[in-house]
Amino acid sequence: MDKLTLLGLIVALAGIMTGQVLDGGTIGMLFQGTAFLIVFGGTLGALMVQSPPKVFFTAMRMGGWAFVRPRTNGAQLVEQLTDWSLVARRDGLLALEHRIKDVQDPFLRKGLQMLVDGHGPDKIRDVMDVEIHRWEQLRWQSARVWEAAGGYSPTIGIIGAVLGLMHVMQNLAEPSKLGAGIAVAFVATIYGVAFANLFFLPIANKLKSIIMRQSDIHEMIVDGLVLIASGENPRVINLKLQGYI
Repeated sequence: MDKLTLLGLIVALAGIMTGQVLDGGTIGMLFQGTAFLIVFGGTLGALMVQSPPKVFFTAMRMGGWAFVRPRTNGAQLVEQLTDWSLVARRDGLLALEHRIKDVQDPFLRKGLQMLVDGHGPDKIRDVMDVEIHRWEQLRWQSARVWEAAGGYSPTIGIIGAVLGLMHVMQNLAEPSKLGAGIAVAFVATIYGVAFANLFFLPIANKLKSIIMRQSDIHEMIVDGLVLIASGENPRVINLKLQGYI
């Protein structure tokens, strides 16, 4: 669990609500179902129109990374690759074949399979670089979905404000109905700006940092596999891979 993400959201919401109370308002004034529906539904719909299905659904799943990061232990991977290099140097690459079934990560498993199959360092790097590129392309596009949400949300909030004012204009003869329209108008604007700057854009930026870190881990794996295929000394492999973490 990424405690900093939760703490940041709590601090931001607490600051807004405390300011509202200190200014003489009530917290209840910030909760308006109609405004929420307009902003959230409009933003979600715009994202669906913009994105291919695979990118959209990957983006929704990746949103959880802001709260629970992918479990990748760089130090453990370094030790694993160093151990493989020791086995390969002592018993040959084929001795690693029985290790394949124990590897859970598809990327690492594919690289180990290529190593066992006897592919050379250049072939391993070429194939695995394509895998890294494909992985990065989908994740970067998915992170940009959250970034796009931060652009659409304030605009949808303005639409909500206009709809609220239209409601006000239609009921000028009935003062009792004016309050609901005004509430939608102002709260929709708040929701649009707040969602963008407290949720969508921060999540997009956090996802980008996670993708960069995951890409570094993939590069480390490729370097390790290439060095093993080249017959490099296990101690040198360990020292080089330690630089990634």
